[in-house]
Amino acid sequence: MNARSAGTRTRTRTLVRLMFANPASAVYLGLVAVAVAVAAAEPLFGDSPDASMIWVWPALFTFPVFGVVAGLGEAVFGAEAPAWFFVGGIVVAALAQSLALGAVLDSLRGRQRRRVPRPHAG
Repeated sequence: MNARSAGTRTRTRTLVRLMFANPASAVYLGLVAVAVAVAAAEPLFGDSPDASMIWVWPALFTFPVFGVVAGLGEAVFGAEAPAWFFVGGIVVAALAQSLALGAVLDSLRGRQRRRVPRPHAG
């Protein structure tokens, strides 16, 4: 194994750790997954004429990144963006925000580790 592949493996491991393997990212991704599952199941089990409006919740949970994805879809496809682009945008936005949450949590933990304990006044 050369040094380049070892470095790539380390970066990939760090990315996965920040995106999935911390409490903040796990809770956030779980929340988005539940919202997507409920939105996908609503048309199957519900009889409301407004069933498609349930997809607003996963989109709201992934804002502000989903706003960029939606704007991109509007620019590329116009007003009629396909459903796969919408759902894919939710997934991409959720993963990007999960990575950001993991990075913030890692940064905060790093600050806490670097903090020097103060002696107690007696």
